[in-house]
Amino acid sequence: MKRRDLLRTSAATAAFALGSRFWRHAFAAPARPGTSPYGPLAATPDGNWLRLPAGFTSRVIAMTGVPVAGTSHIWHVAPDGGACFPLADGGWAYTSNSEVPLIGGAAVVRFDAGGRVTGADTILSGTTSNCAGGPTPWGTWLSCEEWDGGNVFECYLDGRPAERRSDLGTFAHEAVAVDPDERRLYLTEDRPNGRFYRFTPDRYPSLASGRLEAARVSFGADRMSGTVTWTRVEKWLPAALNPFTSGRTTAFDGGEGCWYDDGVVYFTTKGDNRVWAYTPASSSIECIYAADLSPESPLRGVDNLVVSRSGDLFVAEDGDDMQICLITPDRVVAPFLKLDGHAGSEITGPAFNPAGDRLYFSSQRGLDGIGIGVTFEVSGPFRR
Repeated sequence: MKRRDLLRTSAATAAFALGSRFWRHAFAAPARPGTSPYGPLAATPDGNWLRLPAGFTSRVIAMTGVPVAGTSHIWHVAPDGGACFPLADGGWAYTSNSEVPLIGGAAVVRFDAGGRVTGADTILSGTTSNCAGGPTPWGTWLSCEEWDGGNVFECYLDGRPAERRSDLGTFAHEAVAVDPDERRLYLTEDRPNGRFYRFTPDRYPSLASGRLEAARVSFGADRMSGTVTWTRVEKWLPAALNPFTSGRTTAFDGGEGCWYDDGVVYFTTKGDNRVWAYTPASSSIECIYAADLSPESPLRGVDNLVVSRSGDLFVAEDGDDMQICLITPDRVVAPFLKLDGHAGSEITGPAFNPAGDRLYFSSQRGLDGIGIGVTFEVSGPFRR
């Protein structure tokens, strides 16, 4: 049995089993624009503002200020990062952050095995600017605060109160990904001089204590690939602000989405519109997409990302022309969907359900960017 098939046999690891081999040719050329495996987008949007490939349909799951259908739960302002989790009854749950000051937090929508909404409730409240985050293999949602005094909160879907995980650092957190093989976490920092961090728990999977480090990259001449070493940093101070560690760690321009799949950690940097792949086993890092190398590329404003079952990397745009683009394993970049009429917003929280046939995401500020966030589901023949 292949390793990825073995992972799929466990519901506890379903959130990490959606991808297959990806970027196995080390230091190949960065991805370039090409033809999508799903074909062209529709010429006009459907009834939910979405232009999709043939065979795909959409529905609106929730809107800011309105009860989630069939529930009394009012959907939050500024929906951002999200993830899906399998449920014991064969259904699944989708978590979503709220990126607003002081009254941020996170909520969850639950679905039955047929995709019908069965419930929604709050899993975190009273926090600030909860941007992205990441799922854990043990079924909790890590919600990240994006401000200089920000922390990571571990949220439970079973009603237990969320817990602050202070040892994961105090900085402008964006996203986090768990490597279940090496039992470490990787974190991005959304600042122009942000760092790429890793956290090693003292007693995995407990996140109550552990060692926080920041990456130092020894780049090659073209600065597209290199080798990573790690420097221990203080948990209470961003690495860039610590004079003892800032010169020994590498700045990444606006760290955004972060996702682990099959031995590789992927993350984006919005300041230079790049997608990176870090392989812990070899301590190697590679830029797998750089917008400046492909002026004709459809992907700009790189933000949250997720890997599908087929190994396609789905990257959401913050602004630009409001697309989710995919990067295929053979390094082709193409649009997967486009959201019309939502200029002034950003696409957030892409996540696949455990079966890999439904994609969830939000328009954070909604139609014309007026502040009414919309959370969507797209269903169809996603590649396996």
